[in-house]
Amino acid sequence: MADYDIIVIGSGPGGYIAAIRAAQLGFKTAIVEREHLAGICSNWGCIPTKALLRSAEILHYGQHAKDYGLTLEGSFKADLEAIVKRSRGIATRMNNGVQFLMKKNKVDVIWGEAKLTKSGTIAVAPTKKPAMQPQTPPPKNAKGEGTYTADHIIVATGARPRALPGLEPDGKLIWTYFESMVPAKMPKSLLVMGSGAIGIEFASFYRTMGVEVTVVEVLPQVVPVEDAEIGAFARKAFEKQGMKILTGAKVTKVEKGADSVTAHIEDEKGGKQTITADRMISAVGVVGNIENLGLETLGVKTDRGCIVIDDLCRTNVKGVYAIGDVAGPPMLAHKAEHEAVICVEAIKGLHPHPMDKLMIPGCTYCHPQIASVGLTEAKAKAAGHEIKVGRFNFVANGKAVALGEDSGMAKTIFDAKTGKLLGAHLVGPEVTELIQGFVVAMNLETTEEELMHTIFPHPTLSEVMKESVLDAYGKVLNA
Repeated sequence: MADYDIIVIGSGPGGYIAAIRAAQLGFKTAIVEREHLAGICSNWGCIPTKALLRSAEILHYGQHAKDYGLTLEGSFKADLEAIVKRSRGIATRMNNGVQFLMKKNKVDVIWGEAKLTKSGTIAVAPTKKPAMQPQTPPPKNAKGEGTYTADHIIVATGARPRALPGLEPDGKLIWTYFESMVPAKMPKSLLVMGSGAIGIEFASFYRTMGVEVTVVEVLPQVVPVEDAEIGAFARKAFEKQGMKILTGAKVTKVEKGADSVTAHIEDEKGGKQTITADRMISAVGVVGNIENLGLETLGVKTDRGCIVIDDLCRTNVKGVYAIGDVAGPPMLAHKAEHEAVICVEAIKGLHPHPMDKLMIPGCTYCHPQIASVGLTEAKAKAAGHEIKVGRFNFVANGKAVALGEDSGMAKTIFDAKTGKLLGAHLVGPEVTELIQGFVVAMNLETTEEELMHTIFPHPTLSEVMKESVLDAYGKVLNA
């Protein structure tokens, strides 16, 4: 008999949720982790970065206290060491929380690096890759190296920062998100290469902290996955804050000084310039962790650095599954968690619904925040839809005005023939908390009429959502 029913390789958001759901369904379950229980998201990604951004937000409010009729006595300034310490403490708390959940659900933790050796079998060796920070030692009752068997093996090994040839991070002058979260001192100037969620969030954090920030993006707009109108709005807001943004441009070469970098930048028209900054962040995406897993031994199919799966997370090899970042885009924690449940419930024979990737929301926690779900206006048109588009600005929302955060907009896109909500796009205060309303609406196949008949509480930021729907059909009330 096999040692386990299910072994999960990797304990990030996808991995630990898969292990918990498996245990709930009565499977004897183990999870293999080489470095950080709770994965990159809780230790070096989603959660600690939000802690940094929260500190920056409080600093921003303190610096603008007079706008709220307040006077702060004494100095109000950032303590970098304390900010980083708070962020790391929160990461530790998240890590401990997952450790508790493993114990609560009777999931065995196996500490080390796993490798598939044959069908249903893995070999676990001691971790070769040193931990980024010795804050996550293995649980006292963790198992170690050895050979383990399972009827089902779920690969959830996540992803790592992508490195461009000749522009590789060195941990000192060119940072990844790891180094960006724990700076020993605040640079005076910073060049951010890439304006996706990771790049623009760090750009926002460091700019609020007073750093001179330049963002270089190879595509025509910042936050390029977003609707063009939202991207343009966000760019104006970032530039108003003092960010310098170069789109349609790429870093072709970097020269390293003793304590600075000089980047050679070329735009799409052939124009060239150099920018010198204290530090540079490489935020040009991530790549799946598929190496050294023994995938080739079993013949597991991969494509462009990710494991190929079907809509129930099954690979081409019986008994081997993949979820989360290692299984391809969108590389988001909530996508990984949802895939985890689908995968385990399918193994159990519960016939879960496959995931509709159009209904996966995206959130960027910059200032202002950005959130979206579904098709952009351009993609809706390209798909052949005749559309109706509604827009509503936060400047006409009473709650936003009262908060002193009235810069932003909501945009909704409907199929003109059916009233189906095709996409929703927001930029502004707390929109990462608002977007779930549109996600629920899309999941329930709500029409524009049903949204119009929904009563939104007043005064709330959420009223911009309804007003944007009304605007799409020429019924807007407050604009």
